[in-house]
Amino acid sequence: MNRIDRVIEKMKAAGLEQLVVSDPKSIWYLTGVDVEPFERLFALRLSAERKHTFFLNKLYNVSNTGLEEVWFSDTDDYIGLMAEKIGNSGRVGIDKEWKAGFLIPLMERLPGMQPVLGSDCVDDCRAVKDEAEIALMKKASEINDAVNTQASEYVREGMTEKEVAAFIDRTFLEYGASGNSFTSIVSFGANAADPHHEPDDTRVKEGDCVLIDMGCVYQRYCSDMTRTFYFRKADPEQTKIHDLVREANERAESIIKPGVRFCDIDAVARDLITEAGYGEYFNHRLGHFIGQTDHEKGDVSSANHRVAEPGMIFSIEPGIYLPGQHGVRVEDLVLVTEDGCEVLNKADKHWRIIG
Repeated sequence: MNRIDRVIEKMKAAGLEQLVVSDPKSIWYLTGVDVEPFERLFALRLSAERKHTFFLNKLYNVSNTGLEEVWFSDTDDYIGLMAEKIGNSGRVGIDKEWKAGFLIPLMERLPGMQPVLGSDCVDDCRAVKDEAEIALMKKASEINDAVNTQASEYVREGMTEKEVAAFIDRTFLEYGASGNSFTSIVSFGANAADPHHEPDDTRVKEGDCVLIDMGCVYQRYCSDMTRTFYFRKADPEQTKIHDLVREANERAESIIKPGVRFCDIDAVARDLITEAGYGEYFNHRLGHFIGQTDHEKGDVSSANHRVAEPGMIFSIEPGIYLPGQHGVRVEDLVLVTEDGCEVLNKADKHWRIIG
């Protein structure tokens, strides 16, 4: 209920009396109710007057929510049931995840309703992690560190990217994770110049860079990290770029504390890379927020002028990508503390030769 109360305060600040929450992860965050609705309606109506309503299909295995429950079957007029509770006037916050197939019929039933995007009321709360969430995310990063180290030691001549990615995925399970938080990225040589390359049948060879970007899910919460290695030998020009990227990562992390703007964190890393002549090859934002999903609302970019707050967790991942040649990315997750930040990934960030 503390989480719901925080959302209600944000609703009031936004001038919202009601908010329809449909993202299953946000509903779990607020209520502990875990449902995968697939194509069916699943929604939580929050009321500034604390008269909340759950809209639940009779197929869902849900009981004792502590809130008003409106049950329906597939053949019932569930949009009509929602319309009765929401009413035909006033601003109503709508979750960014809600399907148009539900929203548009509701708008047709309630022509006096004024729907507005209301997701920030929940997303801004989810961005600031509580102690329980922080503990889970630290454990997820601990698993990530261990599996990343094992993966770097696993790479052998002639292995494919797919083989290494499969090793990562199954080793996550051995460490108690429920799976990966995104498709494990393993990139050899020139493939590393594509930041979101998906593992293929490319085989590692001597002199290749080996970029591994990986994350797991531990008790619903995600981790994410990247390390870049070199197979059997390292080209001095490539290692020079690696040192530059690592320094950009460390400089950005060194200024993180409450009150610092995200655009300024981005600038510290981006300016260093630009001054070295590689600005055009750093072609993405510096970081993203993370929690129940690998990418949550909020980022570390030149466009974000909001400030860091204690409890926020996000990535710091500068990179340089030279098309047709190679790429380097060094990524950590960081937790904003009361007076600075804690880097959640402990695995060494310096380049090293593997294989």
